[in-house]
Amino acid sequence: MHSTNLLLEEPIRMASILEPSKAGFFPAMTKIVGTLGPKSRSVDTISSCLKAGMSVARFDFSWGDAAYHQETLENLKLAIKSTKKLCAVMLDTVGPELQVVNKSEAAISLEENGTVVLTPDQGQEATSKLLPINFSGLSKAVKPGSTIFVGQYLFTGSETTSVWLEVSEVKGDDVVCIIKNSATLAGSLFTLHCSQIHIDLPTLSDDDKDVIRKWGAPNKIDFLSLSYTRHAEDVRQAREFLSKLGGLSQTQIFAKIENVEGLNHFDGILQEADGIILSRGTLGIDLPPEKVFLFQKSALHKCNMAGKPAVVTRVVDSMTDNLRPTRAEATDVANAVLDGSDAILLGAETLRGLYPVETISIVGKICAEAEKVFNQDLYFKRTVKYVGEPMTHLESIASSAVRAAIKVKASVIICFTSSGRAARLIAKYRPTMPVLSVVIPRLKTNQLRWSFTGAFEARQSLIVRGLFPMLADPRHPAESTSATNESVLKVALDHGKACGVIKSHDRVVVCQKMGDSSVVKIIELDD
Repeated sequence: MHSTNLLLEEPIRMASILEPSKAGFFPAMTKIVGTLGPKSRSVDTISSCLKAGMSVARFDFSWGDAAYHQETLENLKLAIKSTKKLCAVMLDTVGPELQVVNKSEAAISLEENGTVVLTPDQGQEATSKLLPINFSGLSKAVKPGSTIFVGQYLFTGSETTSVWLEVSEVKGDDVVCIIKNSATLAGSLFTLHCSQIHIDLPTLSDDDKDVIRKWGAPNKIDFLSLSYTRHAEDVRQAREFLSKLGGLSQTQIFAKIENVEGLNHFDGILQEADGIILSRGTLGIDLPPEKVFLFQKSALHKCNMAGKPAVVTRVVDSMTDNLRPTRAEATDVANAVLDGSDAILLGAETLRGLYPVETISIVGKICAEAEKVFNQDLYFKRTVKYVGEPMTHLESIASSAVRAAIKVKASVIICFTSSGRAARLIAKYRPTMPVLSVVIPRLKTNQLRWSFTGAFEARQSLIVRGLFPMLADPRHPAESTSATNESVLKVALDHGKACGVIKSHDRVVVCQKMGDSSVVKIIELDD
């Protein structure tokens, strides 16, 4: 199964570019997070999304009530059952998001060089001269010259659905703005963003807590996407809140970096969070356009070296309405992979886009092509140098497993794990072959009843690049010294063969615990 990886630094035979890509069981090593919504919530559509390569389903609570999302989740469960493909669940909080309230939903036309007033009085009707907003403290946060951006649904940057405003004066609680471009805003909800301005609202609002308590906890969500994370303390407070809900103590928190405040505290946030989401829509408004790529490369590198998953958003906006991405978007997806992204997050493209399945499929194909030219050798050396010596025991085993797999041209790495940590460390070194993470459930008790862990750990690896989980029989402990390990290995090998990633005479690298020792062994398969 091992394919010869090209390198961008080496000459590429031009004719080879035109050769059709070979479809594998795993569409790509890079994972795809799909947002489920009006255009992607039926059982059939979700099933097609899973087959196309979606491994994490995102539920965006900035719109829709809990009952609506519960119905979508039930459809997801049916789709998982019918396709036999694992999928994790991510709850995306609203956070301190400022919104323009348009109760009548009538289209609002704003003319360049005209003026419009932003008011906290939500009892007023939205017009081309007056826009009610959901935040009473805006007049205290901005000053003349401040930039405010209003976008329909998401910030598209399109002049027809997005408008730039410049604050001209503050009158009591109202903010008077000059309109910088003509635009027509349609619908009931527009998002408002103040460039590089601190908004004095909690990162995890009372509404967010209510949703997590009433929807997230009963459904045992795998990931919490913490919108507008600005400080490490935001993550600590969210984790403390989750720990009180019992069933969510294992839920991983992904900090969503959306503004300069989050950028300035990035290192502290990375240390506290389980993963990072680079929300380039709002971040692209806060940062000068020429600086966006620089932050992306720097942030992804930091995440890679920390061994924490990094997710990039807003890559194929045009596919919301079109069947093909633009050339720039296709290149952007590839560059996100080459920069080290673990996953690509699709928002409007799958939420309300016309082609959710095709979008997932095309993004997966672009990721797979980019992975072929990813310079793993350089990345490996850089990671080892960054980690330094002496390495921890687990880090040494993980890097050795990857080095051995590449040297012997193994088709797959099989890792036995209970917590998932060993498998994630192997994935940190970006092996060119898939890592089959065999999660061995553990028995635990809360003094009232016994239960097995493992399902959380298996699903949470679905956002890590190159990691593909399978849940083992709980009767086989991960550190067994008996023949049970061999039987679990046989199940894993059979799974690999069924997937088509393992063939006769292939070499396989196995990483497992034997008593107190960790072992890396190389197996050559017979016919």
